[in-house]
Amino acid sequence: MAKTSGFMEFGREKQPYRPVDERLLDWSQVMQPWEGKALNQQAARCMDCGIPFCHQGCPLGNLIPDWNDLVYRERWQEAIDRLHATNNFPEFTGSLCPAPCEGACVLGINDNPVAIKAVELAIIERAFVEGWVKPRPPSHETGKKIAIVGSGPAGLAAAQQLRRAGHTVSVFERDERIGGLLRYGIPEFKMEKNVLDRRLQQLAAEGVQFHCAANVGVNVDPSQLQRDFDAILLAGGATTPRDLALPGRNLRGVHFAMDYLTRQNRRLEGEQLAEEPEFSATGKQVVIIGGGDTGADCLGTAHRQRAKHIEQLEILPRPPGTRSDDNPWPEWPRVYRTSSAHEEGGERVYAVSTKRFIDDGTGKVRAVEIVEVALNPVGGRMVLEEIPGSARELPCDLALLAMGFVAPERPALDQLAVKLTERGNVWRDPSWMTSVRGVFAAGDMQRGQSLIVWAIAEGRAAAASIDRYLMGQTDLPSPVA
Repeated sequence: MAKTSGFMEFGREKQPYRPVDERLLDWSQVMQPWEGKALNQQAARCMDCGIPFCHQGCPLGNLIPDWNDLVYRERWQEAIDRLHATNNFPEFTGSLCPAPCEGACVLGINDNPVAIKAVELAIIERAFVEGWVKPRPPSHETGKKIAIVGSGPAGLAAAQQLRRAGHTVSVFERDERIGGLLRYGIPEFKMEKNVLDRRLQQLAAEGVQFHCAANVGVNVDPSQLQRDFDAILLAGGATTPRDLALPGRNLRGVHFAMDYLTRQNRRLEGEQLAEEPEFSATGKQVVIIGGGDTGADCLGTAHRQRAKHIEQLEILPRPPGTRSDDNPWPEWPRVYRTSSAHEEGGERVYAVSTKRFIDDGTGKVRAVEIVEVALNPVGGRMVLEEIPGSARELPCDLALLAMGFVAPERPALDQLAVKLTERGNVWRDPSWMTSVRGVFAAGDMQRGQSLIVWAIAEGRAAAASIDRYLMGQTDLPSPVA
């Protein structure tokens, strides 16, 4: 596999980024492409490990050692064929996935893992440059019609798989443009929208039909879809944000992170929006509540809007720099991570809990009160407890709630009368069918908030089940159960 001694000769290198002082002046993608020799060396680090745990770490079952070896040998067209065999959209995962495959890499036992995600992105970018990514319309038509609700990664993956199987596929998206959170939630500096658009052009050329401003359960009747289509796939995501029921929550200047991110993405798409200065971070003291990826997206966005000062709050303690004893390989490493947005500035505040939003006297937020917390053993489990006397105020003109999402939105689900889990997600059986015959579910709508790689994997798996349901058998691959 690749170079037998490569992992001993070459160390892991970080994906090249544009300089901070340059990238803060625009919204263009932060990442830069690898140079040939450096990328060749990174692929060469993939060792002949016998049992590639990266396969297990990746929900898609990506054939990682195979395409690492092909990149090392500069057999690029074979590499993209191997990559596309398991992943419809490696440009999405190569840009946005946190790379659980790298957490499971065998080299990570006593060294830094292989830069799998960077190699993946290099392969697909080379493929687009060389013109190897082409539409693959079906060779025959089955006469079966499928409606897919939601155009995020799960819905798009399922749409491409089902269309290639010969079915008529219609994707219903409530927004004005296709892409879901890929379009409106992911900042441009993490993945430029032309990356999404070029893939959508491929799907359209293959015959996938897109319907925008089509909000199933609001202006599109779900029962009409049941009458018009042979199967329905619910892939609308888990878009209900987690809220904070605290004093001052309704003050002006306190917003959900996704509302903030969506508005900026709409501006960059050229959409005409009403002036909403309270959603801008320009010249403001910003407090982001939530230490995850969405919080980091807000951080990078606020930097580019020229915020005066930014603090990102996390309720848990700062993670260790390396794996702790109770977090062994091949578990996902719970370690301190720095995103491109964190490199650009701002302050990360750990082990604090928000108590209230403080009014400036006019109905607008002027500060956030926080208190320090500690993890203490209580009744055999660890519990977060406030530290007496540690409360303090953080000046704040704009507070962004970035604490994740709790469940899918309900209009279409209630009208279809599908069964829900205790957590409010869509229940499905092992064949990805909901409690309503002919209605399937995939992605965050049935899993809950998760990773883009899981969404693509589940879209592919649900597509295989739908094809089997309609045709009695399927040749489509199913990566997850």
